Amino acid sequence: MQIRATNTTVLDWTGDALAIGILEDAIELTGELAQLDEKLAGTINELIEEEEFKGKSGTTAVTRVGSKSPVRKVILVGLGKAEELKLDSWRTAAAAIARVAKKEKSKTLGISLPINREEPVHIPQAITEGILLALHQDNRFKSEPEDKGAKLESVDLLGLSGQDAEISRGEQIASGVILARELVNAPANEVTPVTMAETAEQIASEYGLAIEILESEDCEKFEQGMGAFLGVAKASDLPPKFIHLTYKPEGTPKRKIAIVGKSLTFDSGGLNLKVSGSGIETMKMDMGGGAATLGAAKAIAQLKPDVEVHFICAATENMISGKAMHPGDILKAANGKTIEVNNTDAEGRLTLADALVFAEKLEVDAIVDLATLTGACIIALGDDIAGLWSTDDSLASQIKAAAELAGEKFWQMPMEEKYFEGMKSQIADMKNTGPRAGGSITAALFLKQFIKDTPWVHLDIAGPVWADKEKGVNNSGATGFPVRTLVNWVMSAA
Repeated sequence: MQIRATNTTVLDWTGDALAIGILEDAIELTGELAQLDEKLAGTINELIEEEEFKGKSGTTAVTRVGSKSPVRKVILVGLGKAEELKLDSWRTAAAAIARVAKKEKSKTLGISLPINREEPVHIPQAITEGILLALHQDNRFKSEPEDKGAKLESVDLLGLSGQDAEISRGEQIASGVILARELVNAPANEVTPVTMAETAEQIASEYGLAIEILESEDCEKFEQGMGAFLGVAKASDLPPKFIHLTYKPEGTPKRKIAIVGKSLTFDSGGLNLKVSGSGIETMKMDMGGGAATLGAAKAIAQLKPDVEVHFICAATENMISGKAMHPGDILKAANGKTIEVNNTDAEGRLTLADALVFAEKLEVDAIVDLATLTGACIIALGDDIAGLWSTDDSLASQIKAAAELAGEKFWQMPMEEKYFEGMKSQIADMKNTGPRAGGSITAALFLKQFIKDTPWVHLDIAGPVWADKEKGVNNSGATGFPVRTLVNWVMSAA
């Protein structure tokens, strides 16, 4: 499908479906829209009246136009109130339009939105993201595709000529989001530590990134040994893979940062086995942080910012076998700190501990980790909002600003040091879990033990990485959250 920016007006465009954005406080047609309505024999006003269309955000209405018309169908999309418009409003509107056009089996689509050319330049990018992500459907594991009808072949963004670079940027970011979605959607017999490493190698090969894959013996030799990561990996028949991708700009980088993603390709819970009804069948998604990390790598490698970025995924399974770590075992992380394992199902933080030590040894300016870490975060914030913890207010503000542009929701949570008391061990430096209360906070405090001085943000993305039904620009299944936030953050540092 091709998305094009054109100076063609709504009066001159011809094709299958013409989509028009309507503000909630501007239902009355004026200017070119009034002329278009006259040209279409009053079709637009008639649609507004029949559907009682008010222009509320996300609402749509569609009608067929007479057979002799240069446009077969008209789609109206509500944009909400003008004073409440944000960048994500355009993304959401474009997604709604794309879904209607797909349902109506349109091959060509023109989109006319009331955009002031003085408004933020990233609107065409957001529109492109909305279209591509709304239309993405993962049919890889079906014998026959579900959508057998006509497919959308071209989209014209009317009145937006000269915005080709923005469209290209939107396409590049969407490609990263789609990679993350497809990694999370794939079952654990398809995405393993080995195939995750192969995916990283493909990204490195295609886009010129540096890559190193640390095998078990390499992890044992790093600093004081990655005992926490390897402790989780012991029970699996598949070898762990510690993935380190590096993007470097051609010139001197303005900043040097690291993104660390939790990469449990399947989490059985270990000897603290997840029982039926616990969601064990969905634990292919426990590498959602690593998937977003690789998705961000793919997008950033295409966008080429003046920032050095390290992408780190400690990939393994958490399984059961005669080699499995036991509840009560003591593991030593790469920084020498010892951990009493009082719950083998709190394994993600163990893999992240060594990954964070590795990231800090790279002497980066900032570290962001992201993980489907705790059910407690979903209880606190629901399915749509991720938790954010940080040791640095400036870095936290950067991530929140990037998320606002992405239309992805985070809420900063407290780093309540007192809560770490519940994680102290009598025989080791710490336990890997604390009391039930404040579980997402104590998980963040655990990770903090493996950061010395580097500004750091922890993102608990357990809720938003998966959608059981359509919401926003995402289809049912993996959402690709928060690739767009990560990319926006990196680009803002350039």
